Amino acid sequence: MKPHLSSRSGGIAHWSIHHPVAVIMLTLAAVVLGLFSLDSLKISLLPHIIYPSIGVRINDPGVPAGIMEDQITRQLEEQLAITEDAIHIRSATREGRSAVDLDFAYGKDIDIALRDASTRLDRAKRFLPDTIEPPVIYKRDPSQLPAAEYAISSTTLDPVSLRDWVDYSLSKWLINVPGVAAAEVAGGLRREIQIIADQDRLFAHGLDIFDIEEILKKDNRDVASGRLRGGSTETPVLTLGRLHRADEIAQLPVDLNNTQSSFQPLQLGYLAKTIDGHEEPRLHIRLDSQEAIKLSIQKQPQANTVSVVDSVNLQLGELHSRGLIPRSIQITPVNDEARHIRRSLNNAITAAVSGALLAMLVVYLFLGSIRRTLIIGSAIPIAILVAITLMSAVDLTLNIMTLGGLALGVGMLVDSTIVMLENIYRHQRDGEQGNLAAGTAAAEVTSAIFASTSTNLAAVLPFLFIGGLIGLLFQELIITISAAIVASMIVALTLVPALAARIPAGQEGWLRRFINRALERLQNGYAWLLRHLLKGAWLVILIFLVLLGVTVNELLQPMSTFLPRIDDGRIGIYLTADRGVSVNEMDTITSRIEKLVLQQPETASVLTTVGGFTFGRSRYETANRANLQIQLKPPGRRMSSRQWVSKIRKATKELQLAGVKIRIRQRGIRGLRIGRGDDDVSFHVRGAELEVLKEIGQQMAEKLKEVPGLRNIKQSNEDVTMELSIRPDREKMLQLDLDMSLVGKAVRFALEGRKVSTIIDADRSIDVVLKLNPAETTTVSDLENIILMGNTGKMSVPVRLGDLADIALRPAPVTIIREQQQRIVEVNATLEQGVNMEQAIRQAQKLLDELDLPKGYTLYEGGTLKTLQQSQETGYRLLALALFLVLVVMAVQYESLRNPLIILFSVVFSLIGVALGVKICVLRTQTCLLPPIRGL
Repeated sequence: MKPHLSSRSGGIAHWSIHHPVAVIMLTLAAVVLGLFSLDSLKISLLPHIIYPSIGVRINDPGVPAGIMEDQITRQLEEQLAITEDAIHIRSATREGRSAVDLDFAYGKDIDIALRDASTRLDRAKRFLPDTIEPPVIYKRDPSQLPAAEYAISSTTLDPVSLRDWVDYSLSKWLINVPGVAAAEVAGGLRREIQIIADQDRLFAHGLDIFDIEEILKKDNRDVASGRLRGGSTETPVLTLGRLHRADEIAQLPVDLNNTQSSFQPLQLGYLAKTIDGHEEPRLHIRLDSQEAIKLSIQKQPQANTVSVVDSVNLQLGELHSRGLIPRSIQITPVNDEARHIRRSLNNAITAAVSGALLAMLVVYLFLGSIRRTLIIGSAIPIAILVAITLMSAVDLTLNIMTLGGLALGVGMLVDSTIVMLENIYRHQRDGEQGNLAAGTAAAEVTSAIFASTSTNLAAVLPFLFIGGLIGLLFQELIITISAAIVASMIVALTLVPALAARIPAGQEGWLRRFINRALERLQNGYAWLLRHLLKGAWLVILIFLVLLGVTVNELLQPMSTFLPRIDDGRIGIYLTADRGVSVNEMDTITSRIEKLVLQQPETASVLTTVGGFTFGRSRYETANRANLQIQLKPPGRRMSSRQWVSKIRKATKELQLAGVKIRIRQRGIRGLRIGRGDDDVSFHVRGAELEVLKEIGQQMAEKLKEVPGLRNIKQSNEDVTMELSIRPDREKMLQLDLDMSLVGKAVRFALEGRKVSTIIDADRSIDVVLKLNPAETTTVSDLENIILMGNTGKMSVPVRLGDLADIALRPAPVTIIREQQQRIVEVNATLEQGVNMEQAIRQAQKLLDELDLPKGYTLYEGGTLKTLQQSQETGYRLLALALFLVLVVMAVQYESLRNPLIILFSVVFSLIGVALGVKICVLRTQTCLLPPIRGL
């Protein structure tokens, strides 16, 4: 006969107590579903973020920034600016490179925007020069950044053979690994067929370099010629003219019929030297001082970063074991995102597990029962698995945000389960038996647990309405917290009472009796203190108000940073030398810094790039720039990254590298940006004249040096290069039937060469580059001696470039930044760790407002401050909304406003503890987060 239960119903808890088998089987089902969901969860460092931004990149190597701006950037801006829903357009034009970024409002479907922008780009192509490389358009998705990068070197293969092996063997083996989107190669030297035209011999036969170009384009091709139909068969016909070897190019006949009275063909090899060689080395990549090739692995957008990197490493190991990777080739990982993700997630998991173990210890001390402690110990992972099932249902990833939400959920779970467990234990100690004790106890606290869960949900769910970047970052955190809260309530109302009802009170041991006596004394002491405090209740309230007034100021401080920097040991050193420095001289300068860094005991690896930078297969060449990407050893074996940067900054100053600007900074979270500038702090001035903007930029840089905590101050147009300007005489060109295009192409052939054709060798396409002898084009007088063939109508007339045009040196900008289709100068600075970002920006703004700007020039902040302010304002509004919803939930529960208002009033005083926690956080990490995140 079942014992009679209290008239009060325990609801689902009451049902669980009387159906333990059903509860256990449902729990087992939840565990199995949770494990399946855990296995399917993608792993990443941060939630998947796709910025509402689209980038367009066009390269045309060797073209000055001014021409790139006029012929390419302006054309792109005019077309892209009218893309539907675009709110901001920005461009950066450098020698040989035009970069245009198009921004949209958060919430815009970026895939639709990408299609629209691609259509605009297709229209712009009609107005662009035919010398450009194929344009690249992409959405700004951090998942497109390489998941892993490898440096490949060899002790026996030359740079051409090594690049050939990586291009056509290694990258092909890796491209089909599950989850890999691309295996992109940079560095080394690519094979190239060079046609070095002899200008004197061309002139002697009435030819110029354009005739050689025409021969190579016309005669190096296969032509499909239809079908031969005979009887019942058809045979395709192909006219073969494709060249496959360099010596075949040299044997091409050149028709001199246009200048001689009789047919006297010459071979191309007589007029030009054919070299089966390699491209000019303009970009050097090294790993720890050894020449290397960089292989970047890009994952598919929805792929699991850790799984992709593990699969690539597994494939490399298999290739090694099968002997497909020669022993002389070394493959070294230099950037492994999976390693950083694992380290961050392991730290979060360790913190969560430590919290769970401490909670179990506290439960054991207070309840004195191993079996009851095990109930808590089993409830924690079960609730987490239930939450993971809910996370998987809404397609979340396992990252530091969701793990933080689960860790917070563990605390809430322990709260609810302890309330249920302790109340059941108390009833059992009072003499009630079995299910009766459990049912009565559950009925008493079910309403309280449900009310607590409801108020917790009401407190966090409003933060789902946060928009912008903060919404993208913290949405998964809020969803995970909500899932953990719901899971904790389900476990506390089902599994805990079902198991606790089967554990009798038992006899108390000496440890339990000791703890009970200690708790009893504590309760008596608290009761005594409370009686005396209630005699002066207003004094207590006054004391708390004073403490609140003193400490809450800490919460009202401006934001120090958007997110704390992760000390993962990644440091960047960026070098800029005077313009005009050759690649070889820049390599010598960089080697001194490289040697210094490698001598440091904390250094694990150094990947050096000299002469520009690479991203995937794209590369940007600029001889006076270099960068070193440094990976330090694990934290336990080194000083902090901030300390290391300070040490190296002092050491580089002692090298006294004249004319070289060195910026050293701890690299932030990859792909995360909150402003439109290239650094922590950015200010812009809009205007028309480059010279005026340059002068204003210098004044701004000097002002920013007065702001404490700002380093690496740099203006976008501080670098000026000297360029040779060729100004042809238009009347002479008209007389000789020449035009600007022909003159410009002739100079391009002389200085850089141009790809005019390709050959196919063993299924590989090799570029054919036509140029003049580089040794004969090193001075201005050499340029003046370039010969063009004019046409007077009756005969071809040779003419020297120096007789046709004036050649002179003139200063020119290295970089031209434009915003909203207007020129700007951008001054950036790096914020030292521990410096308050908002205060630094406001102080800088105050100093810059003192500048007397010319008419038509406007100064404004780069957008970081606006992002911070919007985040704070949104956070405060949502915090108020959350408090209101909590009041509503409690009013419904209590059917009264007095008690909910008392509770909310007391909650305000919890800010005292929050402020102290923030202060401790600042002292330990030199970092302070935005107010809404502090409160979570």
